[in-house]
Amino acid sequence: MRPLALALAAAAAATTLSACAPLIVGGAMVGGSMMIIDRRTSGAQVEDQAIELKGASVVRDLATLGHVNVTSYNRMVLLTGEVPTEDDRLRVENAVRRVENVRSVTNELAVAGNSSLSSRSNDLVLTSKVKATFVDAKDLQAPSVKVITERGTVYLMGRVTEREAARAADLARSVSGVQKVVRVFEVISEAELANLQKATQPSQPASGNR
Repeated sequence: MRPLALALAAAAAATTLSACAPLIVGGAMVGGSMMIIDRRTSGAQVEDQAIELKGASVVRDLATLGHVNVTSYNRMVLLTGEVPTEDDRLRVENAVRRVENVRSVTNELAVAGNSSLSSRSNDLVLTSKVKATFVDAKDLQAPSVKVITERGTVYLMGRVTEREAARAADLARSVSGVQKVVRVFEVISEAELANLQKATQPSQPASGNR
C-alpha cells in the first residue's frame, strides 16, 4: 500500500490548488520543499485560482438548484456537474464566460438531477486511480495532466503534446470503472514542450580550471 499512497499523494499535490495549500509557482512549491513542474506561468496559476473562486461565486449568485463545478487550467474553464434545465446550463456558461481572464469555456454540464453522495465518492476514487496510473507510467509526466471525474466520466486538462494527450487518454481508459474519457487539453508542439522543459531545468554552475 505504501507505493500507492505515495503515488496518490504526489498526484494530488501536482494537480490541486486550494486556499489552504501552498501555491506552486514556477516549478517550486512556495511554503514547502517539494519541487513540481507546472507548465503554466506563475501568473496563469494565480489567475486560474481566481477564476475558479469567481466562477463559483457567480454560479451561487444565479441561485441554480444544480451541482456545478468550475475548473480552470491556463484560463481555459471546464464546467461539470448537473443543472435542472437547459436554460440553467446556458445561464451558467454565459455567466462564467464573463469572469475576468477566462479564455474559453467547455460546458459539460448535464441536464439532470444532482448526483448522489455515493456517485461523487466513486468519482473521487476514480480520480485517485487515474492519477496513480499516470504516476506509474514512465512515459508521461503526471503533474502535466489535471484530472476531474464526474459521474464516471474522466476529464483531462493540461498543456500537453498530441502524443502526451493520446497516452494520457489511453491510460485513463484502462482504469476499471471509468466510463468515458474527455480530452480538454491545450495541445502544444513538441518544440514548445522542449522549450518549457529547458526553461525549468536548474542551471548548472560553471566549472572552473584548477
